[in-house]
Amino acid sequence: MPPKNTQPKYRQIADYLRGGILDGTFPAGQPLPSEEALAKQFGVTRPTVRQGLSELRASGLVEAIMGRGTFARSPHSRPSHTRPRGVRRAPDGRYIEADGIRWTDAEPPVATRTDAPLALADLLRIPPGEPMFTYDALQTADHGRLRQLHRTYVPFSVLIDTKYEEEAPPPAPELYGALTDLGHELHFTEYIRTRMPLPDQAQALRLADGVPLLHVIRVTLAEADKPLALEEFHLPGGELELSFRL
Repeated sequence: MPPKNTQPKYRQIADYLRGGILDGTFPAGQPLPSEEALAKQFGVTRPTVRQGLSELRASGLVEAIMGRGTFARSPHSRPSHTRPRGVRRAPDGRYIEADGIRWTDAEPPVATRTDAPLALADLLRIPPGEPMFTYDALQTADHGRLRQLHRTYVPFSVLIDTKYEEEAPPPAPELYGALTDLGHELHFTEYIRTRMPLPDQAQALRLADGVPLLHVIRVTLAEADKPLALEEFHLPGGELELSFRL
């Protein structure tokens, strides 16, 4: 006689659905059994079913869509979108992203003055607290289907003895051309990690519960690997993968 399952009912429901998602019984993108069906199957109330579903949402295995139900999100399925990473120079001299996506700013970015925090100061090789020009933008593409948060930092010290001592430089990617016009030969380094979003980031990127974001830091460098600027990209991490040509 098999041992009796002593786990709480909500956890039994979560384990049952998790196993079905991982073994393909519930394919990615397909609806899970309804709350009513699960309540009847396990002999529980619908709030107990919702508690089990909440556990799966927190781990990113299901997504609730208002008016349609709860859908499986398999970690084994291929992402729906692949973005090549990198910056290249077009024949006309402009710097463009390798993915070729045309991003639109939700609002025109405005330069603000911020002080360099320790982590970014280390990457920029400047003292913590040095003033920087900073631009923030929520960017969309493909009729809003693609979204990213983009922040540009330019230390004041990089702009000494240039025309940008009196006026703010443009944000990236226009910044690259401005730096080239100042006589710099540019190259780039990117750092990538994952983390869970802050509430305002989850809202801006329309992330479902339990979905992480990709945090990309790009440092623009000149000769002798001197850092000139830094960008942060926050990208939805659920249905996206990044590719690099080596």
